[in-house]
Amino acid sequence: MERVKRILIISSDKTLRDVLMFCFDGWGYEVFLQDVPGNDVNQIKRISPDVIVVDVQTARKPQLEICQLLKDDFLTAFIPIITIINKRQLRQQLLDIRQGVDDYLIKPPDPLDLRIRIEMALKRSQYSYHTNTLTGLPGARIIEECVRDKIHQGKPFSFGYVDIDNFKFFNDAYGYHKGDKAIMQVAYMLYTVIKEAGNPEDFIGHIGGDDFVFVTTPEKYAAICRSFIEQFDTLMPFHYSAEDRDQGFVMARDRTHKVRKLPLMSLSIAVVNCSESQPFKSLVEVSDRVAEIKGYLKAQPGSKFMADRRSGDAVNGAEPQSAGPAPAEKRSRTHRPLGQILIERKCITVEQLDEALRVNWHRGVALGEILKECGYIKDPDLQSALEAQKALSAPGGEIVPRPQMLN
Repeated sequence: MERVKRILIISSDKTLRDVLMFCFDGWGYEVFLQDVPGNDVNQIKRISPDVIVVDVQTARKPQLEICQLLKDDFLTAFIPIITIINKRQLRQQLLDIRQGVDDYLIKPPDPLDLRIRIEMALKRSQYSYHTNTLTGLPGARIIEECVRDKIHQGKPFSFGYVDIDNFKFFNDAYGYHKGDKAIMQVAYMLYTVIKEAGNPEDFIGHIGGDDFVFVTTPEKYAAICRSFIEQFDTLMPFHYSAEDRDQGFVMARDRTHKVRKLPLMSLSIAVVNCSESQPFKSLVEVSDRVAEIKGYLKAQPGSKFMADRRSGDAVNGAEPQSAGPAPAEKRSRTHRPLGQILIERKCITVEQLDEALRVNWHRGVALGEILKECGYIKDPDLQSALEAQKALSAPGGEIVPRPQMLN
């Protein structure tokens, strides 16, 4: 049963409080009323509202600081704040409180309009609270809801668990900033692969760190895995220095704190398939099955994927599969990312590439177009680099990722 939503209404206007109390109580919300508070948020913490409505017109300016204080406090920062503002003073009041407000309505508000704003704010808040802060992808709670819905629907689906092997060693050797860049590119590659090889309604999630998931249909998972591995093995070596990339390893401390030669990053993708004839009964079953396959895959070198067809055996007698015959080292040597070519030609700096890639990963616009849009390069530079990239590509029909997916 869904929990009753709590609304805190802060206003010294008794008529407004009574009207809103009558409406929202009748709609099934739990309503709390307060006159304009001071600068102590502890009382609001004790109420623990899901959303706060503040009547700005009746609040004195010093007391409006409560909005910002709520946003500055870790325990209340995620609570949506909706203000009710006098139209004649709209511009000035918005300037006064803009730092601590999520939405507003003109006074007197239509209670139905306010209810819609509240429900929209609650939905945004719930989604943002349960998304990964780095990639913006749905986090663990939303992933769990997605899988439970699939199980409840009883339709066939495939659940893929993506783990980046040796990411910890890369993060230790190169630092968290470059580690975040690697994670962002993996998220973007997985997103584009799902869009191209999957279904429109397929789901992507980021559990955290270097662990991702996707939900698709059984006839799509193999193509998704192969394409994803192909792109990963082609592009991710360029996150390393040229020396580490050429030698195929980094010098780092392993889990026993011994300095060793450790391989470059690779992928392990564990897939479980749920069918109408062999359905899953719970999320725990899916999780246990994934853990079995992942444990087996982690002991195998290189990028690979494997699906469990639920025959009763942990790995169903299957062997891990890779993207194709060309090894990662060969692909990385026969393909040069657009950004790498432009840096080598001194057309852009590393910092400019980083900035363009952040835009690229969030907007999905071609990297070359973003670099031009930012004024870092001219069209002749871009065309020359693209021609050089094409000339460097290996013959024989190997897949060459599009420029906007390159680091």
